[in-house]
Amino acid sequence: MILALVEHDRGKPNPLSLEALTFGRRLAERADVPLHAVLIGSEARPLADLSAAYGASMVHLVTHERLADFAPAAWAQSVVEVVDAVAPEAVLGAGSDRGNEVMAHVAAKIGLAMAANCVEVEPREPYVVTRLRWGGSLLEEARLEGVPKLLTVAPHAVAAEEVSAAGEPAVETLTPALEDEDLRVRVMGRTEAAEGRVSLPEARVVVGGGRGVGSADGFAMLEELASLLGGTVGVSRVVTSLGWRPHAEQVGQTGTRIAPDLYIACGISGAIQHMVGCKAAKQILAINTDPEAPMVAKADYAVIGDLRAVVPAVITEIKKALDG
Repeated sequence: MILALVEHDRGKPNPLSLEALTFGRRLAERADVPLHAVLIGSEARPLADLSAAYGASMVHLVTHERLADFAPAAWAQSVVEVVDAVAPEAVLGAGSDRGNEVMAHVAAKIGLAMAANCVEVEPREPYVVTRLRWGGSLLEEARLEGVPKLLTVAPHAVAAEEVSAAGEPAVETLTPALEDEDLRVRVMGRTEAAEGRVSLPEARVVVGGGRGVGSADGFAMLEELASLLGGTVGVSRVVTSLGWRPHAEQVGQTGTRIAPDLYIACGISGAIQHMVGCKAAKQILAINTDPEAPMVAKADYAVIGDLRAVVPAVITEIKKALDG
């Protein structure tokens, strides 16, 4: 049996977990075993049917009064107790910040290796996994031994895909034995995003800004462009380092990995760490004064020019089209 951790935030599933469920279902089919899902926290109960829609035949629901919000070690302990109860062949999670953190804790608790950011798995003994390394600039083939096999699925390695005839899953509940040390790191508070703002991981259009924007005030025109296109703003690491925009908007290896229909990169050089975050975009438009910039080389389309002139011109043309 393959066990997949379904990551959620107060009952809202992480889209990367739906990709992980799809990856897990295909792995389970190749290994000729069923796919089970593990959901953590009472708020996750409504996600049982969603897990079944992506291939899980059984859901293990872990509930505890101290699991009201995310706590990585507590989530890991919950996964370990499900593992002890059902003895899966492999356990996988999404290659998100939280997914990688929880699965690393699981590996430490069990005393086994964990393969992160896998894009392919050959289910034999030992497992042969192909995973992203060095910010996605190379692929590594490795052998994963031990039982269960522990791994995370690289973001956007597969497209989330529902099964054609999903039935209602069986649901088993479990209450883990949590210690105070499992709750030493946990979510204590939240700063909510502005109402109506499109989430960066879910945006179909992202307007990215880098050092070339020039200042925090320079992002006003990027905000306007993103609003007209029904999207949101993303930034490069240097922008957050300069304090112009919050880290929550950062796209890249140490930020958010996005997969929009269109990524408009304004004044971004295109370092490998940034490309890791945006390479899953279906189309990339670069606006840059440097025709030799890596972002220009990797873009599907490019405008060579000063973004302070190009972006306002684009905004004007979009407004004309909308008014017409």
